[in-house]
Amino acid sequence: MIAIVADTHMPKGRRRLPERCIEILTCAEAVIHAGDLTSASVLEELKVLCTTVHAVCGNIDELSLQRSLPSTLEIEHCGRTIAITHDAGATQGRLARLRSRFPQADAVIFAHSHLPLHEEKNGFQIFNPGSPTERRRAPRCSMGLLSCENGRLVFEHVWL
Repeated sequence: MIAIVADTHMPKGRRRLPERCIEILTCAEAVIHAGDLTSASVLEELKVLCTTVHAVCGNIDELSLQRSLPSTLEIEHCGRTIAITHDAGATQGRLARLRSRFPQADAVIFAHSHLPLHEEKNGFQIFNPGSPTERRRAPRCSMGLLSCENGRLVFEHVWL
């Protein structure tokens, strides 16, 4: 199981990852962070919780993260290609736009809006985990899980 987080925006005041999120990250085989960690210390914290972390930079990440993390990343999981980016642009036409932007991908994980989302069309999926720390307009804080069933990528939201 892969844990998916984004938009952690830490450190900020007393903000920290919820206990349930930490439990999931600790048990995961890998972590995907879809940007806006904000500080390199957050990336280091994630690496303490799980040794394999795939991360992209977000629009508010400090300069050291912008220099060290890619803006997009493609990884393989259970024989499928997953693209990761921070900002997927406007809501309208998003699925088709991401399909075109990442033609080899079976799924795209993105963030930026803090709004949990999962859409699928013709076997292509897009997934936004929401944020575990800053829900904004979302009903609750959230994160995501990715598993593989019979060679198929299965995404789900975890409400925190």
